[in-house]
Amino acid sequence: MKIAFTTSGDDLNSSLDSRFGRAPKFLIYDTDADTFEVLDNMQNLNAAQGAGIQSAETVVRSGAECLVTGHCGPKAFRVLSAARVKVYNTEASTVAEGLELYRQGKLTEAGVADVEGHWA
Repeated sequence: MKIAFTTSGDDLNSSLDSRFGRAPKFLIYDTDADTFEVLDNMQNLNAAQGAGIQSAETVVRSGAECLVTGHCGPKAFRVLSAARVKVYNTEASTVAEGLELYRQGKLTEAGVADVEGHWA
């Protein structure tokens, strides 16, 4: 299974970014292969609008089945939900910490977006 994490770094020890749509990168972790790839999201960092939707489409195209992030807005949440990508909000400080919380079953799946659109 693939899990997407919002981050600004290039490895598991990188900070977990609290923003979804405007996160600089996504780390896509494959639990079956115990490997990961990092996808650039810089095009959405300064987007005037649509950052959440475009970021959600990137995550969906990556094949991720779930997303671990700090916060997710309503438009992005709708795109992710429609693609059956589960969203988990966390205050974890690093990708590794978020992954460990996920593996331990300590993250709760979000039922709705937890911030308004254009949250920064």
